Amino acid sequence: MGKRILFFLLTNILVLTTIVIVWSVITSFTDIGPIYNGGVGVGIDYVSLGVFSILVGFAGAFISLAISRWMAKKMMKVQVLDPNDNLSTAERQLVERVHRLSRAAGLMHMPEVGIYRSKEVNAFATGPTKKRSLVAVSTGLVNSMDDDAVEGVLAHEVAHVSNGDMVTMTLLQGVINTFVVFLSRIVASIVSNFVNEEMRFVVHFASIIIFQILFSILGSMVVMAFSRYREFHADRGGADLAGKDKMQHALRSLKNTVNTVQDNTNDDAIQTMKINNKGGLMKLLSSHPDLDERIRRLEQK
Repeated sequence: MGKRILFFLLTNILVLTTIVIVWSVITSFTDIGPIYNGGVGVGIDYVSLGVFSILVGFAGAFISLAISRWMAKKMMKVQVLDPNDNLSTAERQLVERVHRLSRAAGLMHMPEVGIYRSKEVNAFATGPTKKRSLVAVSTGLVNSMDDDAVEGVLAHEVAHVSNGDMVTMTLLQGVINTFVVFLSRIVASIVSNFVNEEMRFVVHFASIIIFQILFSILGSMVVMAFSRYREFHADRGGADLAGKDKMQHALRSLKNTVNTVQDNTNDDAIQTMKINNKGGLMKLLSSHPDLDERIRRLEQK
């Protein structure tokens, strides 16, 4: 579900911004010159800027990937379930189910299994590699779905790990980051030319940060489109692992849960944020396709 994408995108923006700020400070207070000619009052060397953008862009993406599992645990306060600990029956069954599905998917290393306290019906898979992956579920999902639906959801998340979706998304994010870094500096150079010389450095630096964040948000639409595309693959993978009936049942259970939440919510502002009501710009920023479309495509499998 959408947590892994949200964590990755937010982490990527923070990491990319941090790299730029640190590099700007280093080059401002040391004798180290900039990698590219594109500073205040200097003509832009597009080749050097391109190389700089590739290095920073892919560094930001791979750092985000490397810390993705750690960030997910910290942000969601995930309790990792160790099979060697004294787990409850439900917790042990959850671990055993994920490991069984992982073996069926051909994974050589079992993902960490975690649970976090939340009323939302959600689950996500993340991690830098198949060897260091995490599958986490909310208490709301475990408490509101029956065993078959839970298995379908877990199979979907294991399929994400097996498909290597996080690594593929990182490569895509690296390409997007490259364009973000490249374009933000060109626009910042243009903007800084419209102010007096005394303010030019400050405006140039601030413009880089602002446009980098803005372009990152726009670029996230491409990542979200790729995420929606990969969700259909994960649904098919989940159907192969748990069975088509269980995967369909999981999606229908999720739809019923979302509809129940919507029916009990009278606030129009909140209604527009629910999964089945997304349209326009919200649809472009959604990490998942419409549930009806997912069910329809799975039925056609």
